[in-house]
Amino acid sequence: MRLTCVTGRKSQAAFRRAVILSAAVLAVCSTRAHAAGAPIPHGTLELIAEKQWIAAGHPFNLALRFELEKGWHIYWVNPGDSGEPPRVTWDLPAGIKAGAIEWPAPRRLGTPTIVDYGYEDAVTLVVPMHADATLSSQNAAQIAANVKVLVCREMCIPGKAQVSLTLPVKLQPPPASAQSTQFFTEARKAWPRPVPASWKFAIAQTSDSFVLTANLGHKITDVTFFPLAESQVSNASPQTLVPTATGFTLTLRKSDQLLKPIARLKGILVLSGEQPYSIDVPIAKPGGAAGAISSKQMRDQSIPE
Repeated sequence: MRLTCVTGRKSQAAFRRAVILSAAVLAVCSTRAHAAGAPIPHGTLELIAEKQWIAAGHPFNLALRFELEKGWHIYWVNPGDSGEPPRVTWDLPAGIKAGAIEWPAPRRLGTPTIVDYGYEDAVTLVVPMHADATLSSQNAAQIAANVKVLVCREMCIPGKAQVSLTLPVKLQPPPASAQSTQFFTEARKAWPRPVPASWKFAIAQTSDSFVLTANLGHKITDVTFFPLAESQVSNASPQTLVPTATGFTLTLRKSDQLLKPIARLKGILVLSGEQPYSIDVPIAKPGGAAGAISSKQMRDQSIPE
């Protein structure tokens, strides 16, 4: 949420009115969320809240809102061949806990030989929070985030910023913030979804590749896979797509840094004209047949990060 409190230079009568108005505005500033933006290399960072206050005993959402100059980018949780994702350390009052960042689907960035995964222009990283039922409504909650970020174009510049806001604590459900709602809505559209229940996936492997087969019930002609973990898939190698009548096969070259076998391949599938989807598929042993796995089995067998 953004709120700017401004007074100007006026005549004596107007000045008295400004003092009264300023007092009223300051009262609003003390009881509503106030986000202080901070500069980062080639951009800005804000901490924003989805709602106008915190309801004790209920979850709520904050977000780190990055706005970058044209051509500059930051990184996804798996940065690819170089870089690192934003790191955040929270300074929270007793009774409030921070969850893990909800990462939107990234873009492929870089050159033909070095491919990174990240975000250009602007991105909103939503962070789920929880407030204990014992949180007192007598005092507003002061929340701060210390963020380390790497901002890159042809070169990379490390940056640090502290962003903060103050939110009242109340018993009743909070209304949405008119200033922030759009950012949270846009962020959710880019979140990977669970795959539909009817879809089935299997992964076979050769000595140098993973072969993902998908049965979706319809033909797919454009697919990009983003591996969740580093050093499993060769980021810069072509992802070879063969459309089928009911889906596709996608060949992913193994990373040269993959030194031990892995049991599952996790990541995000971005299909042409559709939302991004999360997948977590067991891998058949080299030379073995890959058994198909449904979306329900994918959820049941998923291994926590």
